[in-house]
Amino acid sequence: MNAVTEPWPLTEEQRAIIDLCRDFARNEIRPRAREVDEADVVTPVDIWQKAAQVGITDFMLPTDVGGGGFTDVFTQCLVQEELCFGDPGIGNLVCSNGFFADPVLELGTEEQQKKWLGPLTGPEAPMTALATTEPGSGSDAASIRTTARRTGTGYVLNGQKAWISNAGTARSFVVFAKTDPTQRSKGVSAFLLDADTPGLTVGEPMRKMGQRAIVCREVFFSDVEVPEENRLGDEGQGFRGLMRTFDISRIVLGAAAVGAARAAYEYARDYARTRVQFDKPIIEHQAVAFRLADMAARIEASRLLVLSAARAVDAGAPVTGAAAIAKLTASETSMFCTWGAVQTLGGWGYSREYPVEQWMRDAKLEEIEEGTSDIMRLVISRNLP
Repeated sequence: MNAVTEPWPLTEEQRAIIDLCRDFARNEIRPRAREVDEADVVTPVDIWQKAAQVGITDFMLPTDVGGGGFTDVFTQCLVQEELCFGDPGIGNLVCSNGFFADPVLELGTEEQQKKWLGPLTGPEAPMTALATTEPGSGSDAASIRTTARRTGTGYVLNGQKAWISNAGTARSFVVFAKTDPTQRSKGVSAFLLDADTPGLTVGEPMRKMGQRAIVCREVFFSDVEVPEENRLGDEGQGFRGLMRTFDISRIVLGAAAVGAARAAYEYARDYARTRVQFDKPIIEHQAVAFRLADMAARIEASRLLVLSAARAVDAGAPVTGAAAIAKLTASETSMFCTWGAVQTLGGWGYSREYPVEQWMRDAKLEEIEEGTSDIMRLVISRNLP
């Protein structure tokens, strides 16, 4: 790791996958980042396929379903940081099956895990999607309105989701719906669906500010029939599984934010060492040097918070508050460092000839997805020690 400290010793296997991801980020991700950003609503399937061929898309899945076996969140954070150092959007894309897998591993039976996660392994791994957010339900996940009405053989789903990553390319979905519309969180259940299930349709790509490698769409359910064996856990357990998934995903996204922040910092640092103004490199001007110092300090603090939360969740400790602290700090650090990079490059930072303006646009999503900074502060306040 390019860190000031290595707070916990790494195994040879962890070092090997870090090296693999660092090389992949340098050789496959960074050179394509601007092209993918300019394409706007085109999923870089070829990069996904290359990642699958070297084992990056399934490294986080258990070995008993054919995955790489790095199921610990700590290693997932190490990987996510390296990939997102290459490019935040592409880095998050190639690991996105982990977000689908988390509720299946949390709530699913052994049979469900093998059936739905097994096909996600190997060089031909497909993409998947997690469908939670709705047009009127974002931070308040318990207020979803998509319904799952019981029938004699299973359920019928009706409703609409929004901002669903990979919808349109995903082969499978985890969908959260209300089996009891009169309840809030206790009425939420989770279901597994194939993308070609009759009645499931997707909308046009949504044009976004950044992280364009991950194409988002609306998803519509019109009398979609789902067999009972596709329900994850018991009725009403979906929200618990979702919150557990959020604990993990917020930590991993914190690592993604650290990777983006590190990319911006290192780019700005190297630029400041070569850009001469007033007869000396601008890094020798205190205003620039102190800004870089603040960037370096905040990155190191964020990395430590993320990895500490990852170690805690791997140990089975309750981490809702720690995950929120890690995600809040890392995401706001990423926004600060990408802003700092643009500021350091000045007019060139504002130009699309340089990557820092894109990273600034990409970083903003980290303060929004999986819970906005406002929600993170609310979660922290409710879990104060």
